[in-house]
Amino acid sequence: MYSNGLIKVASVTPKLKVGNPQYNVAEMLNVLNDVKASITVFPELSVTAYTCNDLFFQESLLSNTKKAITHLLKENKYQGIVVIGAPLEVDGVLYNCAFVIQGSRILGIIPKFYLPNTGEFYEKRWFQSGFNIVENYNEIKYLNQVIPFGYIVFKDSNDEVSFGIEVCEDMWAPVSPGNVLSLNGARIILNLSASNEVLGKREIRRRTILEHSRRNAGAYVYSSAGVNESTSETVFSGHNVIAQNSELITETENFNQESEIIYGDIDLEKIDFARRTNASYRDSLNRYRHKFTEVIIKLEKSKDYDFAKKFDSTPFVPKVNILEDFEKIAALQENALIKRIKHVRAKSLVIGISGGLDSTLALLIACRVYDNLKIDKKEIIGVTMPGLHTSKLTKKNALDMMLNLGVTILDIDINNHVKEHFNLIGHDGVTEDITYENTQARARTMILMNLANKYKGLVLGTGDLSEMALGWCTYNGDQMSMYGINVGIPKTLVRFMIYNYAVHKFSENVRQTLLSIVDTPITPELTSNQKTEDTIGKYEINDFIIHRVLRYGDKEDRISWLLPKVFDIDCAESMRYASNFFRRFYSQQFKRQATPDGPKILDISVSPRGDLRLPSDIDYLK
Repeated sequence: MYSNGLIKVASVTPKLKVGNPQYNVAEMLNVLNDVKASITVFPELSVTAYTCNDLFFQESLLSNTKKAITHLLKENKYQGIVVIGAPLEVDGVLYNCAFVIQGSRILGIIPKFYLPNTGEFYEKRWFQSGFNIVENYNEIKYLNQVIPFGYIVFKDSNDEVSFGIEVCEDMWAPVSPGNVLSLNGARIILNLSASNEVLGKREIRRRTILEHSRRNAGAYVYSSAGVNESTSETVFSGHNVIAQNSELITETENFNQESEIIYGDIDLEKIDFARRTNASYRDSLNRYRHKFTEVIIKLEKSKDYDFAKKFDSTPFVPKVNILEDFEKIAALQENALIKRIKHVRAKSLVIGISGGLDSTLALLIACRVYDNLKIDKKEIIGVTMPGLHTSKLTKKNALDMMLNLGVTILDIDINNHVKEHFNLIGHDGVTEDITYENTQARARTMILMNLANKYKGLVLGTGDLSEMALGWCTYNGDQMSMYGINVGIPKTLVRFMIYNYAVHKFSENVRQTLLSIVDTPITPELTSNQKTEDTIGKYEINDFIIHRVLRYGDKEDRISWLLPKVFDIDCAESMRYASNFFRRFYSQQFKRQATPDGPKILDISVSPRGDLRLPSDIDYLK
């Protein structure tokens, strides 16, 4: 399964019998009949089983291995690429090898380079390292086929899919063959392994695989021997892992008695994006060039694509270590504000409080910071500025929250001020156009700035990452402040933070108001019955797009293709979301260029001084 820069891979631990190639290959064929992936990986020496020990010296096992592989090539109906493990005899010496097969052809054979010979492993008793032989052979004749041999990068003719192979212990070396192959074009490393299980090894193995995927700026597919190979004092668990760019996609549970398959969706465009943006990877490319063979493969693209698991529709919101991640984000924001307060010797903080999500989070952070610094919270000036369309609910929430938090409250009605300004510029004060909206936003910002001067303080900005990405802010209005505490937090994460502050950090009287704010529809209240998501779309969808664009480098057409698979929307609506986002994202860069300082919280940001250095005047092409 391969489409739109995504390829499905499978890692399999088959039920097998030690020393019985015919049975083992028959089981592989049974598994392959049901596999729905473009690449399938079996464990190390899966044709014979890894634990044959001195059986490897027996001619009967080697001849049966050839017969079994011949049978596999003849009966293989699987259209994708399958990788199996088997012993290979060259010049009377055995090598532990990976065989890359498609249909009836062996596309390449790769020897294991690093042979363990300590603890429970004595592999050098039976096998020779591949280091020397690859200097003398770059192809091998096997089963009447002349087959590429040694260091191989397999890739399609368009160089969209590419992979390399390493075998078990190769992964554990200080510089692995997979590291070298990745720097020579392999996006995916496939590892055939027979890694035994002891207490604590599962965690070490997972960390090692994740780290390889990070350093390689690619994907890693690991297939290991299972319980049917457990013999004497060595126990195997079938711990299979699929990872990409340091993220765990999936892994098996331990000790399955039957054949087990796991699937993972590898995002090839994410890998390309990561390699383009990773300076260390780019610097390494020409320093570690290696002689290798390139083998061209052909994989049919699928008309559609079924994902192995459902996409996370709110990727910015923690799902596992929820409280720990909340505490980490809170610490980042709070300590960033502490540093800025100390540096400028601010005597107060001035915050515009609307009763909405963003200003609520900014106020909560300010209160926590003042408690930490042991400063009276009366030095926090909370300013509510009801205007032409402020609702009773949002004003009540704003006032109740400030009262219960114990900050200084200023209630400044801006209606007359705004109307006077309309008269001054010749606006009728009725037409709800962009001037009508922005006049209110800029009036509020001017009041906050002047109050900050009066109280020798800082205007604490409230706008979040989602608003800045979409340009959903008024230039020199709510876009401007003296420190933007939320600029590193997308809207879905703002809601998460307020909820957890409410549940874990504040008393009951504050909690109820915070939960009411979390449930209130998002609106700047600048026009009649205005709801933000009616104009720019749901923040959940926009935040997902931000995640895909800034973390994966997705294009507009790929976003349009993905959204219906994640959200309950049709293709037409998906195209509107994607088009609207990209239009706003690139046309509003001029606002981000003037963004005040604010702490980076996630692995992405839209700061013009950090992650996103774009020109203001972009002629965006799809």
